Amino acid sequence: MKLSRLALAVALLPLAAHADSFEVQPLVVTSGRQAEPIEQTTAATTVFTRPDIERLQVRSVPELLNRVPGISIVQNGGRGSLTSVFMRGANANQTLVLIDGVRLNAAASGLARLEFLSPEQIERVEVVRGPRSALYGADAIGGVIQIFTRRGEAGLQPRLSLSAGTQQTFERSLGISGGNEQTRFDLGASLDESAGFDRSEDSRGRDGDHDGMRRKALNLSVEHRFHERLKGGFNLLDQRGDTEYDDLFSFDPGNPSERFSLSSVAGHLEAQLLDAWSSRVEIGHVEDKSDNRDDFNASNNFAFNTYRDSASWLNTLTLGEAHQLLLGADWYEDRLTSSTAFSRNERWNQAAFAQHRFQGDGFATELGLRHDDNEQFGSESTLNAALTLNLSQQLDLLLSYGEGFHAPTFNDLYFPTSAFYGGNPDLAPERSKTYEVQLRGEHLNTLWSLAAYRTDVKNLITVVSDPVTFFSQPQNVSQARLQGLELSLERNLLGWQAVLAAGWVDPRDRESGHTLPRRAKHSLNLDLDRQFGNFAAGLTWQAVSSRYDDPANTREMAGYGLLGLRGSWQMNKELQWQVKIDNLLDKGYSLATYSRPNDAFFNSVTRYGFQEEGRSAMLSLTWTPAI
Repeated sequence: MKLSRLALAVALLPLAAHADSFEVQPLVVTSGRQAEPIEQTTAATTVFTRPDIERLQVRSVPELLNRVPGISIVQNGGRGSLTSVFMRGANANQTLVLIDGVRLNAAASGLARLEFLSPEQIERVEVVRGPRSALYGADAIGGVIQIFTRRGEAGLQPRLSLSAGTQQTFERSLGISGGNEQTRFDLGASLDESAGFDRSEDSRGRDGDHDGMRRKALNLSVEHRFHERLKGGFNLLDQRGDTEYDDLFSFDPGNPSERFSLSSVAGHLEAQLLDAWSSRVEIGHVEDKSDNRDDFNASNNFAFNTYRDSASWLNTLTLGEAHQLLLGADWYEDRLTSSTAFSRNERWNQAAFAQHRFQGDGFATELGLRHDDNEQFGSESTLNAALTLNLSQQLDLLLSYGEGFHAPTFNDLYFPTSAFYGGNPDLAPERSKTYEVQLRGEHLNTLWSLAAYRTDVKNLITVVSDPVTFFSQPQNVSQARLQGLELSLERNLLGWQAVLAAGWVDPRDRESGHTLPRRAKHSLNLDLDRQFGNFAAGLTWQAVSSRYDDPANTREMAGYGLLGLRGSWQMNKELQWQVKIDNLLDKGYSLATYSRPNDAFFNSVTRYGFQEEGRSAMLSLTWTPAI
């Protein structure tokens, strides 16, 4: 795959034509846990707004995240299947995911089930690349992804959308948003159904059928200003349904499916106590429920439900024109119920943190420190520091250092001991140190950024097997080095809006020298969009290099390139038609593999790949009547 040629061609786009200057960049809150212009953030940050989601016509959160430099997505068979997000080469459970400020990562596995989230309920997505444990604590080694549910605007605006597509896919959504100067609200619901396709290459027995998905979603947000110095609100998001998958490990396959429920509730109260002191209290509750059932194979029947309550107190102090201080405290408690009895099923974490910022003439600094106290693994302190140099009006140089850690999951620590596997309650957190250099600028009417980083991770948790007894247990044994480059470009080109994201990452096990599995070393995504009066057209090209599917680097999976087209027609002020074709060239590719026994005694196995979706199309009609 000629990824390097494509990257070079698109990198030269800024030299090809004149374009208008960019609009003012949006405010973001994830990088520093407070609202700030994106150009002032010290972490590399990508933002997707509601107009972006609608313009790109994305059908899943992983599809949106594929456009972020340095992110590698692995799915076990298309939309709705188990999804892992590898940010800057870190493990999938080393990236923290938030919904409206509430931690989403499940306590059992450490993963956030992003495949279950409906884009219809999302207002904005902020992706912060690089460690943020000094602000958020555990799990933010690779970075932080924060998803905000839809918000209301002044007035009253109902909406209705109907979509139909290949694989007997039907999507419906209904919502209304509105408000006045004091109160804003948004209420929406959606139902998505698809007969799907066969997620695996092996069509033995019952695995030859199509694997469908059904998802219901509901969101509600209310914000109210009680006084010019006091405001508050709450947000609710609920996603539930079921998804089918293939029985991967049985000689006589069953017909398993997963019934899922993912919900979060977040509330906040913010007060301007003094001219120089604002205070914000946040509370949250999240539930991640998974019930797997198979009428033909009882070994596929299991359930894991995790619950988390959380609270935060944030205080922002303005100390003169140049100094700002953020003081905060966090608390959360995890609980687990499952069909398998764990030795422990709950734990709490409490933390305090502080971050100072200085904005001078020509330079700025940031220094933060956080201390976590966890019921299971004890105390952990993390530090971050950054220096921003304004080399010119249009060019900034950023130097940063950040520490991170990942807390062992309930599965790592307390999974019930059997003859062949057991958890390890003596595990220590995985720890990281990251060094990063960024250049950001706007030249030739092109907004661009370049980041180079290196992350050293110690105490990597690896499952170790005894060669005599075959007993396996997670241990802190490995070290990893994650280093790479990220490039993003954005500009208007001959009337087209062009957005390029490219990433080069080398995630390596320091002891074996092998590349960490399932991470693509090179990736590139290009979006081109243009408005033609009431019509719009767009194109997406994604190129991903090969990757290894195993730690020993013996199984290499081929890279791939995907082409997608989209268009829309604003029929009148109230009606809009949209059409989208994904994987236009019907490229067959896999992101992961699995082994299946050829007989009931495991005398031999055959390796198969998960199949990703081929060419697909979707036609949508959106009605936004004026009231």
